Amino acid sequence: MSDERPAQEGPATFRDVFGQPEFRALFAANILSWVGDYLAKAAVTVLVLRETESVALSAAAFAVSYLPWLLGGPLLSALAERHRYRRVMVICDLIRMALMLLVAMPFMPAWSILALIFLATLANPPSQAARSAVMPQILTGDRLVVGLSAFTSASQAAQVVGYLIGATIAALNPNAALLVNAATFALSALLVRVGVRDRPSTMTARHRSHLLRETGQGFRIVFERPVLRAIALLVFSAMLFSIVPEGLAAGWAAERTDGAMDAGTAQAVIMAAGPVGYVLGGLIIGRLVAPARRLALMRPLMVIAPAVLVPALLDPTPSVVALLAAACGFAVAGLVPVANGLFVQALPDGYRARAFGVMATGTQVIQGAAVLATGALAERFSVPSVVGAWSAAGVLLMLVAAFAWPRPRTIDAAIAAARAESSADPLAPTHTAQGPAAADRGREHGRRRHAVT
Repeated sequence: MSDERPAQEGPATFRDVFGQPEFRALFAANILSWVGDYLAKAAVTVLVLRETESVALSAAAFAVSYLPWLLGGPLLSALAERHRYRRVMVICDLIRMALMLLVAMPFMPAWSILALIFLATLANPPSQAARSAVMPQILTGDRLVVGLSAFTSASQAAQVVGYLIGATIAALNPNAALLVNAATFALSALLVRVGVRDRPSTMTARHRSHLLRETGQGFRIVFERPVLRAIALLVFSAMLFSIVPEGLAAGWAAERTDGAMDAGTAQAVIMAAGPVGYVLGGLIIGRLVAPARRLALMRPLMVIAPAVLVPALLDPTPSVVALLAAACGFAVAGLVPVANGLFVQALPDGYRARAFGVMATGTQVIQGAAVLATGALAERFSVPSVVGAWSAAGVLLMLVAAFAWPRPRTIDAAIAAARAESSADPLAPTHTAQGPAAADRGREHGRRRHAVT
């Protein structure tokens, strides 16, 4: 492998990324879907609480939206791999729109609301898997990394906006909030249908077997290939500790206030701090740091991300806790988009949607397990002690991950092998690109053995 690197090439800019019409359409559609998802979570909990006066059922209405990933995320993602990606995204949005209209109907019993929410969220895995598979067809090279950073940062902002809008409208009329949610899915489907080209699936006849075997292949390709496995373990480890301040915010705020804010405000500030830090980190690191420097920062950021939460052991005020959580979110934003960019480049065509299902399911499971475990520990010990000790363990875990992180040449070889595997399939569909992405592919064709940034 050549050691030549395009060192003089600067980082892709947000102007480069948003200059792609397809990316703009996909980005806007996903913002609408994300806001709608979080808006619905806020509204459904209020609706169920009003109908049943049961806090347990209200919490169940919130939690049921995570079940599809746990019960069928990889399988549904494998199903999405078989079909044209634009069609999958449009159909999923229309299904969610129709089901949310039913949820919004007055006098709907609580059990049917829970069932409809579960069915609606079953559309999330295939929709997101199809989006993940089509992204590398729209953006290439460093534009893909910057585009993924924009997506992940926007998802954090959508969470805050969705919760705020949902809670505000639901306080007046939760059914109206659900109608707004249905409208977001309708607009999302329209944007994807009009703004994204209709490409064939990258799964070819060579990849097809039966659905369970295809699902298993998604797990095998992620965990049997060393570079993909290292990226997966890094992302899973980052989720293991970064979610904890948000998950324990209510208990933390109840235990400790600084006199400047009540417990409710303290909880909101702590919960919002991580997403805000992530948005800032994604924008600053993605825009101002050169591609090669982002890769070089991976190892130190692995350790910094959990280390900034260790001072929680000192029982700081909620304001300081929020700063620590924001710093953690900032560091994680320097890790995850870069890792995601490497991940999709190291995947051969025909496996991206299935591999995404594996990653998304693992992320959901690990986040839920981390909150459950630290919540159980917080029953016996103070929240600051639990968060600080958990984060200290995270530092040790990330030191191992940093030590085991593949060398640049190993990553370059994995990406080159994935490209060769994709191009070697005579039945694989060919993709054309327009604008800067097409120019990137033309330049990269002659230097496929060179390092990517």
